[in-house]
Amino acid sequence: MSGNCTFDVLHQAYFISWCAIFLKHFVGYAKIQTVKGGIAMENFSAKKTFLDIRNFLAGRFMGATRDEFFLEELVKIIFCKYMLGGKETTSIEDLSLASLYRETFKKVLKQHDDIYPNSLVEIELDPVSIKYIDNKLNGLDMNNLERDIIGDAYEIFIGDAIKGQSGQFFTPQNAADALVRIVAPKTSDRILDLACGAGGFLVAALKYWRKQGYASSSNYLFGVDKDSTLTRLAKIHLACMGQPTDHIKCADSLVWDERLLGQRDNEYDIILTNPPFGVNIQAGSKETLATFKLGYKYRLRSGHIVKTDTVNESVAPQVVFLEQCVNLVKEGGYIGIVVPESMISNKKYAYVTNFILTTCLVKAVIGMPEELFKTSGKGGTHTKTCLLVLQKKNKDIRLRTGYHIFMAEAKWCGHDSRGRLIPKDDIPEILDNYGAFMKGENSLDSSLGFSITNDLIVDNVLAPRAYAFNVCADKSLASTHTLVSIGQLVSEGVLQIATGNEVGKLAYGTGDIPFVRTSDISNWEIKADPKHLVSEKIYDELASKQDVQEGDILMVKDGSYLIGTCAMVTKYDTKIVYQSHLYKIRVTLHNQYCLDNYYLLALLSSKFVQQQIMAKTYSQDIINSLGDRLKDIVIPISLDAMKIKRIGAMVKLSIDESIEARELAKRVRMEVLEI
Repeated sequence: MSGNCTFDVLHQAYFISWCAIFLKHFVGYAKIQTVKGGIAMENFSAKKTFLDIRNFLAGRFMGATRDEFFLEELVKIIFCKYMLGGKETTSIEDLSLASLYRETFKKVLKQHDDIYPNSLVEIELDPVSIKYIDNKLNGLDMNNLERDIIGDAYEIFIGDAIKGQSGQFFTPQNAADALVRIVAPKTSDRILDLACGAGGFLVAALKYWRKQGYASSSNYLFGVDKDSTLTRLAKIHLACMGQPTDHIKCADSLVWDERLLGQRDNEYDIILTNPPFGVNIQAGSKETLATFKLGYKYRLRSGHIVKTDTVNESVAPQVVFLEQCVNLVKEGGYIGIVVPESMISNKKYAYVTNFILTTCLVKAVIGMPEELFKTSGKGGTHTKTCLLVLQKKNKDIRLRTGYHIFMAEAKWCGHDSRGRLIPKDDIPEILDNYGAFMKGENSLDSSLGFSITNDLIVDNVLAPRAYAFNVCADKSLASTHTLVSIGQLVSEGVLQIATGNEVGKLAYGTGDIPFVRTSDISNWEIKADPKHLVSEKIYDELASKQDVQEGDILMVKDGSYLIGTCAMVTKYDTKIVYQSHLYKIRVTLHNQYCLDNYYLLALLSSKFVQQQIMAKTYSQDIINSLGDRLKDIVIPISLDAMKIKRIGAMVKLSIDESIEARELAKRVRMEVLEI
């Protein structure tokens, strides 16, 4: 490693990550020209280019195969390539080209001493390697502003190296671009990212200005991050786009040092940021947290959320970062921030949403897929996030009943669960719908764009999927069905609902009693071969409390993908223990609705009810949960008693035949080994 660049293990991982992200942003939508049959073909992937460069260097530098070294040298070459502009280099022989790059890098050192403070830093590659990289870079469109949708550089150089240490799950470019387009910054706006990483949001703002044909003023771009390696890479990122870097600072955004960072309160027109998030990340010292309103514990008293005098030392970092955004932005200014969905839906964060609604107008909330921050292999996180756009109140902006909030719930964009790029992207349609919303079209009714008035916000929940399905919208059912909530059915004694118990991993394998978990529920059945079995003693301790009977319905209430999945308890399944992530639902027969357990099972599995379950399922940091919102679900019970009996009989026949086939297969497996 050249000069004064030293890395501990964590910083090595960050450096690899952000060099790759830098390459992805700067090189952009790579166009590699090849000729096939006399026709110029365009290959929009830079993956092979970077893989070739990496493999070439690894083979040439024996004993120096660390990717951080290769990327450091590659960044130097790209830095110089930018400074050389469109200079033709293909005809320059190796030694002369190496001399040209070394002389150019000396200019880089002089112009960017904040990036390379050690003036003795040099390009360490040999002439042959420099020539090879130069030839490869000549095949890329260095000035294209579109991002590389394949993410080749990121995939090639990262792998599983970054797994979110310190909660730093870096913002995918499509999400950053979406937030920038929504806030639509002017070139006169002072823009800050108070967790800037390698400058992704600042670069997104520059790209936006250039696409709009604006002459950007870089004096209005500010970035702060407490990681020195990341701020260095942010400077490289901006410098390669021809921007000064003196407003990128290495500092703690929560401990705002005005001598280094300038005034804090009401200083910026726009804040764009993705703060670190995670349940196990330390937000700051007790002294730091005490300076924030949201750094304290809150209690619910007489229906009101009240701040206590006790500092919450376990507060999540994204919470106080949000408050810092409100402090820093000017009155009337905008905040575009990536937040975990749990922060605007989970009951324990109700005080945060209350703070948002008190201090800001909510302009837009866009739910993102769980895979948005997934990279590849085990890299990234499945945490479900939302893009949140706020406008800070001023004397001319009053929180008024009935102002409209744009909402959307993206299903496709980013990566799948294996880190592979998804070709389908809902963000463009969402942005188009937001444009229509801004023109006054408040009647949008797609999950990719709809609006609600702020007085319809319930229980301090801002998650779009809570409002994406309106049960009152389907008026066609009103004449043929009784629309009644599960909560009402419970209060009327028609339904009884309970949850199970956890037994702990040490209990697994201690006996022959099935311990039914969420993964054991499938196709209206409890699987015949549950993964975990517990002892007779544990069953005896819980049997009376759980009170499992034939005809009970088990429904998944917590998890990732199975929430709402149901199974019927048959005569073969009554001797079980079921876990706490399941509801047990029992129907009181001979009720006024003629409702029975089989018809209820069909109702719970219907699209009408499943859509509501999806809308009422919120992220709980680690897993998703339906929680007690089950009682808010409305079920449509037919007014035709004969239809109820007919459907119930069909469900019963389906279950009986399937269960008998299952039990027969079980007996066969046993008898085949009998003598």
